[in-house]
Amino acid sequence: MNESAFFLRRMNDHVQYLGKIKATLEDRGDFQGTDHHSCKLGLWLDSDGPIESSAIGTEARATFDQILDPHERFHHASKQALACKDAGDRNGMEDAMTEMFKLSNTLVNILVKLDGMDQ
Repeated sequence: MNESAFFLRRMNDHVQYLGKIKATLEDRGDFQGTDHHSCKLGLWLDSDGPIESSAIGTEARATFDQILDPHERFHHASKQALACKDAGDRNGMEDAMTEMFKLSNTLVNILVKLDGMDQ
């Protein structure tokens, strides 16, 4: 594949999504998110991602597979944070945001690792 910064662009898609959720939680936006299949990263995970990671090699494909569960859990945590915000549950929102940011870090680290494998 060796497309310049390919996996980093997938990471940027995720970071942009995270920023929209964060803005809404901070009363600076109204983005309500999507399910884990409908965001830009999710669309790639469900379509070209398996093929593109497999083309790099079996280790890259195994690393790619590690992103699926935390990605789904990230979307669950972001929806939970939004629901808690709507319900006026500040503590619940902050707990969900903490989980959301931890999972986001996991996603970014996996995508950076994949980028390193594609050199």
